Amino acid sequence: MSYIEPKPLQKGDTIAFIAPAGCVIDKDAILRAKNYFEESGYKVLFSEHLFNQNKYMSDTDDNRLSDLHWAFSNPEIDAIICARGGYGCLRLIDKIDYSLIKNNPKIFCGYSDITILSAMFLKRANLITYSAPMCRSDFGREGASEENMLSDFTIKSFYKAVTGNELEFKAEKKYKTGNAEGITFGGNLASVVSLCGIDFIPDEDFIFFAEDLNEPVYKIDRMFTQLLNIDKFRQNVKGLILGDFLDSGYPEQLDELFCDIAKNLNIPAIGGFKITHNKDKITVPYGRYAKIDGETFTVMQP
Repeated sequence: MSYIEPKPLQKGDTIAFIAPAGCVIDKDAILRAKNYFEESGYKVLFSEHLFNQNKYMSDTDDNRLSDLHWAFSNPEIDAIICARGGYGCLRLIDKIDYSLIKNNPKIFCGYSDITILSAMFLKRANLITYSAPMCRSDFGREGASEENMLSDFTIKSFYKAVTGNELEFKAEKKYKTGNAEGITFGGNLASVVSLCGIDFIPDEDFIFFAEDLNEPVYKIDRMFTQLLNIDKFRQNVKGLILGDFLDSGYPEQLDELFCDIAKNLNIPAIGGFKITHNKDKITVPYGRYAKIDGETFTVMQP
């Protein structure tokens, strides 16, 4: 399969902020994110319905879809960063014009619920996207304490990824060492599992990366089991990259689960990566060729 690599981000490019999932309650955070990028040498455009609200989502399905299509079709826009996660992307996947996405490839960034769009863009539009920081929770941070300030670690990882560099990450945990190759696929585990029932799994070998938040160990077990019950998933997964599973409780049980999965599949599994809902996070290209070499996870340069 030939995947489409969007052009690298350059100073002077125009970035669109959209909200395809949850509603943006903290408008000030979005304005801080806008200010950050403008001070860094970029232009920023807001989608029409960015600050609207429809229950727990940013607007109706039609309006959120309209903003998504606008961001890809507008020739002035070079990159798209989602405002936040939450919920809503699953409601859009059967309505998206994937031909429009494929014919207008752009940098597309987000995590959490946005994982759903990254997975479907890869599957139906062949577009490489980014599991990457978002406007409200990352670029819009501000505070007197170190904990609430914009993360230098996150920013450096973001720019290194979206400007087309090779990325290398060292494991902090080793569940089963070994070598593996394939495209990067995965993201937020609960969001990936929500796609079960449709055709969303890559047709070639992949390295599955995963993280989640507020999910107890038995639910993480259940979600992995649901994926592993799919023949194509078991056949094509060649390695596991584990990020944070925040507030899961019983970390020893979680480590035992990952060891068991790796042993059962006979594939390498390494963890401790800052793929996370936390402040400090790495940006991982979604669909780019990568490899596991012992304790190292490398995403190759396009």
